[in-house]
Amino acid sequence: MNHYIPESNPMYSQYHSMTGYKAQHFDWKVASGVATITLNRPERKNPLTFDSYHELKELFNKLRYSTDVRVVVIEGSGGNFCSGGDVHEIIGPLTKMSMPELLNFTRMTGDLVKSMRNAPQPIISAIDGICAGAGAMIALASDLRIGTTGSKVAFLFTRVGLAGADMGACALLPRVIGQGRASELLFTGRSMLAKEALDWGFYNQISNVDTLLQDAFKLAKSLAEGPTFAHSMTKNMLNQEWAMTIDQAIEAEAQAQAICMQTNDFTRAYQAFASKSNPEFRGD
Repeated sequence: MNHYIPESNPMYSQYHSMTGYKAQHFDWKVASGVATITLNRPERKNPLTFDSYHELKELFNKLRYSTDVRVVVIEGSGGNFCSGGDVHEIIGPLTKMSMPELLNFTRMTGDLVKSMRNAPQPIISAIDGICAGAGAMIALASDLRIGTTGSKVAFLFTRVGLAGADMGACALLPRVIGQGRASELLFTGRSMLAKEALDWGFYNQISNVDTLLQDAFKLAKSLAEGPTFAHSMTKNMLNQEWAMTIDQAIEAEAQAQAICMQTNDFTRAYQAFASKSNPEFRGD
């Protein structure tokens, strides 16, 4: 549970369980506070369609008001993460659209990244095989990334005649791997191999193919068992402080930490420390 508002509060009506959510264009499940999104078109390396873009965007918007999802894991089926936008179902139709229609599409794809960054839950991408184009942007928009030795990440927009500036890539990628490295990948569209991704800070760790999901869920479970309100505050500060001076950031963190110090999780953690027991974090 990420937001703890008593049912007596009139604002409670907008908060809801996501366990029963029925996804139309990918697989979705929730267990023990961890939600799993599985991109499931393995015969095409899990490309996105207009509908799946839209549904993913709306799903992450809903997660802002979830009562039972603490962490999200994104994976692909069939040995690949995501090959980007479907060539026949997206790229082809885009060549026939008017400028207003194209702008509506590019804004919608950018809104997916915004909704992921605005969701309070930590998001973990478990990346195997191909992770390209919009798939690479979904991975980049996540908070943590675990890859396999055989995975390849490519921001390949220039290879189809487009700018590397897509879905926020020119803002996000330099912050993760540095300006020079990001420039190379966005200009050339080449694949970033697993060792590079780890050395450059894109991956947080590399797993074997057989243990990728196990490692992702282990990390997700440890986060789900932690202070989820405080985790959402950390994510919020990581987002907001990009546009702050150091003085502004220090003041914002002072206010954020003072808010966290009012939570029951903080009190329980102190009491557990005093009694030499493990704290139980409930997110309230």
